[in-house]
Amino acid sequence: MTKTPIKTRRHFQGEVVSAAQTKTIVVRIDRHRFHPIYKKRYTVSRKFQVHDEKQQYKVGDVVEFVECRPISKNKKWRVVYQPTV
Repeated sequence: MTKTPIKTRRHFQGEVVSAAQTKTIVVRIDRHRFHPIYKKRYTVSRKFQVHDEKQQYKVGDVVEFVECRPISKNKKWRVVYQPTV
């Protein structure tokens, strides 16, 4: 009998950029990349729709979120907590 390996969930930390939808927030993650030719640093952003059950997060909050089962067409993430900065 073999055990199936436990899949590790991806988790990210980002800033809330929109909280206009019901039980959904949009979180932006900024990464800094280094251009190989011009040797300049630039910012690459991604946006994720995250499930916020209690609707407690506002624009500007920094939140941590993890991967979960699909909740809707675009929502596959849920908020874990708001880290203290």
